Amino acid sequence: MSRPHSSGSGRGTRSLPAGQPAAQPAVRDLSEGMAARGRRPTAQRLVVLEALRGAKRTVTAPELFDQLREDNPLIGRATVFRTLDSLVDAGLAQRFERPGHVYAYAACSSAHHHHLVCTVCNTTIEIDEAALGMLTRELESRHGFTVHHATLDFYGLCERCAQQESA
Repeated sequence: MSRPHSSGSGRGTRSLPAGQPAAQPAVRDLSEGMAARGRRPTAQRLVVLEALRGAKRTVTAPELFDQLREDNPLIGRATVFRTLDSLVDAGLAQRFERPGHVYAYAACSSAHHHHLVCTVCNTTIEIDEAALGMLTRELESRHGFTVHHATLDFYGLCERCAQQESA
């Protein structure tokens, strides 16, 4: 099953077993994302990724840590914070800035995309890259600029919050 390995901090962490079934996309995504950056897909990283994917909204590191501690009392605060940064580096999560320079995180699909972020309930919605194709072409044409990569996050109100605000 799992094999302990030294994490360099003197504490052992458990690596995920090799050959996970395809029915576990979080395991596959984590394994691929971490391997591409020379990191191990540990059981603790999987727990953080699965919790982030289950959130369906942006969550801060302290919020996620508090949630995880309920079922994983041995998980460390620093582990959660470092894992979130690792997931961002691996393209499995994105960092968003909330008011007051507070960072929040949301799980992401592996395909390039952008986000709609509700500033009231923190719901995030992924927007496919194709949705911005016309804008990209217009910018290239108007400014003679070749776009190689774009990262756009739109902040506002989701449909539910907008309806509540107008009521």
